Order: sequence, then structure tokens, then C-alpha cells
Amino acid sequence: MCGIWALFGSDECLSVQCLSAMKIAHRGPDAFRFENVNGFTNCCFGFHRLAVVDQLYGMQPIRVKKFPYLWLCYNGEIYNFKQLQKQFGFEYQTLVDGEVILHLYNRGGIEQTASMLDGVFAFILLDTANRKVFLARDTYGVRPLFKVLTDDGFLGVCSEAKGLINLKHSASLFPKVEPFLPGHYEVLDLKPSGKVASVELVKFHSYKDEPLHAAFDTVENLPSGFDLETVKSNIRILFENAVRKRLMAHRRIGCLLSGGLDSSLVAAILLKLMKEMNIKYPLQTFAIGMENSPDLLAARKVAAHIGSEHHEVIFNSEEGIQAIEEVIFSLETYDITTVRASIGMYLVSKYIRKKTDSVVIFSGEGSDELTQGYIYFHKAPSPEEAAEESERLLKELYLFDVLRADRTTAAHGLELRVPFLDHRFTSYYLSLPAELRIPKNGIEKYLLRQSFEDSNLLPKEILWRPKEAFSDGIASVKKSWFSILQDYIDQQVDDLLLEKAAEKYPFNPPKTKESYYYRQIFEKHYAGRSNWLPHYWMPRWVKAADPSARTLKHYKSATQE
Repeated sequence: MCGIWALFGSDECLSVQCLSAMKIAHRGPDAFRFENVNGFTNCCFGFHRLAVVDQLYGMQPIRVKKFPYLWLCYNGEIYNFKQLQKQFGFEYQTLVDGEVILHLYNRGGIEQTASMLDGVFAFILLDTANRKVFLARDTYGVRPLFKVLTDDGFLGVCSEAKGLINLKHSASLFPKVEPFLPGHYEVLDLKPSGKVASVELVKFHSYKDEPLHAAFDTVENLPSGFDLETVKSNIRILFENAVRKRLMAHRRIGCLLSGGLDSSLVAAILLKLMKEMNIKYPLQTFAIGMENSPDLLAARKVAAHIGSEHHEVIFNSEEGIQAIEEVIFSLETYDITTVRASIGMYLVSKYIRKKTDSVVIFSGEGSDELTQGYIYFHKAPSPEEAAEESERLLKELYLFDVLRADRTTAAHGLELRVPFLDHRFTSYYLSLPAELRIPKNGIEKYLLRQSFEDSNLLPKEILWRPKEAFSDGIASVKKSWFSILQDYIDQQVDDLLLEKAAEKYPFNPPKTKESYYYRQIFEKHYAGRSNWLPHYWMPRWVKAADPSARTLKHYKSATQE
């Protein structure tokens, strides 16, 4: 996990512009480099490094002797760089996994490069020999990327929008900053002036298709057919492989553990594989909640079962409320459920950074979208519509859960790894018949739970634990986090302000005091940028005015039993 930043065709002094690059310093606390491009005085790269692989030669932009005309700035992890080296006979100059991007590009161009990468990535590749700039982002947008491109060809690119919003440019007072679409690459012509012109934006991978790099995967052809035992076995094999490949790190590995199904499965398999690989240090697991919250109790049970070195982070309502503004600043969104769910993750990441030496952090993100884990999937009119909704959620992950997971951890210089969003695992799961993937017997993620039922990885009560709304899972038994937030915000926003909300904020107008409060904070830091969020996250097939699972009829939290 790093912070990348680049400008092409800047009219303003680069020493002034580079101050914007410092807005993402949190993403790479280990080192910083600012480098001009030879022959293009108004083009430059900025890079904040979190050293996870190749401590010696990992600085960027990456340039190697074999291709002196190529410049690469990337944020991510490429898990199959050694397999690709073996397959194509690449001669690497460094131990940096991203170096493979240069060799793939030289061998087959940008389309093959993007399609062959098994991992998470956002990159800027400059080819000065052919005067081209390429941008690319992984299938689910696990690694963030934003860009600004003005009519006269000034291009700015950054891991987070906050590194672009204050850029100076003569032709535009308010340049439009927007997220770069996941699963796409863009080709731009580089003019002698340093300005650029977009040539094409191409979607290189659809998450339903088996990725091109599957041909070189360590797991070879799986048995075909949809009989239940074959499907369950394939799910176990592919998910374990997804966790295994993500063990690539020279820094200590830890795992977030809420005690729910997803993070518990990740932690249990991670610990099993670390033992098999003879990794000497114990796995640190991290849970957050208020005193005696359901998540803390469940996570404690899982940690005891798997034998991790377990840490509990206990926070009170004041600490949660005080974190709201810095969380919204980090997130760059005002989406209600994203802000709510980010507070716990932000505080636990802060603890990990300050109190431990774990840097590479595993998490369960992506499972709810892939395996139909949200409560409202019980209301799906048909298996086919549930499958369509699952695909829509995956397509929008970069606006919601993946955004939350990246920003809350990156704010504290941690690197997140999300095995549920492994390309091969997700494409297999989505290839299964729609009726196999729906909730059954009143239990969501039924197929995933069934697949690990006989594995003894987790206690049965955890494997079959129902979904908790995150705001309830971390709450004290006495009062939910949801209720605490409502009570506090009710005092901060008066009724008249809410009545006139649509006049003040015509785009995505706030409908509740909570959404008004978040929007006010967002506009304070990112005025006029509300279109970064196309719409609020809301459940389907139910009449919901609030995204919280606890407002749905099917939902019953542990605190209500």
C-alpha cells in the first residue's frame, strides 16, 4: 500500500503543485520521492512508500536498465509476478512485484499487461519513447485512483482525491476530479508540451469472466459440474488459495476479526497457512467494540478456537463521535452507512498502527456482496434478481465497502488484503447457478457456510452466526451505536435545516439529520464535490429510509434476543 501522484502538462510551478502530493503522505510513511521526467519539465511523479516488499530497491517511480524509457508509479500487490517470470522468462532487476508490469508491457502492450495481473493495483505507466501515458486499476478497485483531466490537456493522477483538489491550473479554476473506473485502463497521447490527450478508455476484465492469468495460477483446472460436493470443494480450494497468495510480505501480518463469518474464516485459514509456511511470529487478530459488544464476545471465541494473539480495542461513544470528522475527511464520502461502519474500522486501525508492529492486515470485505450476505437478500423476488443485485453491488464496491476498507486503514499507514475479492474465487462463485447462491432456511451465505461445515476451522455457532449490522455488532449491550449516533446528531441539526436540505444540497439531498450532519462535514472539506457519490447505499426490495440492517423486519440483533 502506497500513495501515488503524478502531473502531466502543469502550467504552474511544480514546487508549489507538489504540496498537493503531501496530502496523501499517510499512505506511505516510510519514504517519499518527488521526481521530474527527463525532457518534460512540466511532468513529475510523487510517491509515498509503505515498504512491504523489497526494502532496498522498492522506491518509485520504478525504472530499470532494460527499459530506460519506461516510468512506473504503482500502488498494489501483484501476487503472480513469480509465475509470470517463470512463464515468460523475464529477468527482474529488483525484488519488487510491480516490476512485472514493465516486462509485460514490453512483451505485449497495455491490454495484456492489465489482464495478466493477479492482484490489486492502480498504476501510472509512462512510455517516453512512444509518448504514451497509461492508467489502470484492478477489477474491483481495491486500490484507489483519481484523476483530473482539463480541456487543454493537463492531467493529474492520485491515490486519493484530496491530492488533486487544490491543484492550480490557468485554464480551470475548479477542475473536475473523478474516480478512475475499476477494471479499466486508459491510453493517453503525450504531446511535446507535456500535455496529454485521451485516446481510449477500455474495460479489460469483467468480474464474471475467468481472468486471463488463471492459466498460470498455482491451482490448476478444478473439477467441473454443479453437484453440491464438487462446488463446496472448489470453493474451499479457491478461497484457501486466495488467502495463501496474499501472504506475500516482508512485514508482519495481522487480521481484523469481528467474530462474524467472513473475518473469522479469513483469520482461521490465515493462521492455518502461516503455520504450514512456518512463519515464526503469532498471528495478531484485532476486534473493536464497546464494552461487552456482540462482536467482541464472538471474536474472543474465534481467537480462542484458532489460537491467535488477540487484541480487543474498546471505545466509548465520545471517542466514536469525536472521530466522525476525521473519518469523513479520510473517506472522501458522505454516504451514511459507509461513514457509520468506518468509525470502528478507523479506530481499530489507529490502535494497530500505534500499539503493534502488524502492517499487512487481512479483512473480510467483499463477501457480503459476492455471497449475498446482506439481510435484504431474503426479500429477493427470484434467484436471478438476487444474482443481478450481487453483481451490481460488486460493480459499486469501489464507492462503498472497498472505499471504506482502503481509506480507514491507509489513513494509518496499513496495507489491507481482501481474499474474498480474489479474481479467480469471485469469477467461480458468480458462475454457479443462481439458485445455489441465495439465502436458505432463513440464513444468508448458506452455500459459503455449508462449504466449510466439516472443516473444523470455526466453532459451529460462529460458522452459522447470523449477520449483524456493523453498528450493532460493535455496540454495547445497553445501547446500539446506531441509537447513540442518532441521539447525538439530533442535538446538532435542527428541524428547520433538514426541511431546507434539498435547497442547500440539491444533489443527493439529505433525508435524515444524520445524513445532513455528514454532508455538512463533507462540504466543509470537499465543497462542490458531492457527485463523487452517485447515490446513497440502500437495501433493495424493501421500503427503507435508512441503510441500517436493523431497520429491516427480518433483522434481529443479539441485543434484542
